[in-house]
Amino acid sequence: MASKEKKNPGFEDSMRRLEEIVRLLEKGDASLEESVELFKEGTQLAKNCSELLDNAEKQVTLLTEGDDGAPVETEFAVHE
Repeated sequence: MASKEKKNPGFEDSMRRLEEIVRLLEKGDASLEESVELFKEGTQLAKNCSELLDNAEKQVTLLTEGDDGAPVETEFAVHE
């Protein structure tokens, strides 16, 4: 059986699912086992969102002050 690597959902999809999980858990209708599975899924989605935000931050251009006081665009240093 060939296993396909699971692709992480995008930020917006992850946030929508996280909101859905929170609603389900707050409602209180899920069994303990279902609640644990929802919590596990939510923590993985939160981790994915955090990684996506970190990667986006690395792509942001920082504005710094140049010698003349005017803003100068500089590339955000990426440390890998």
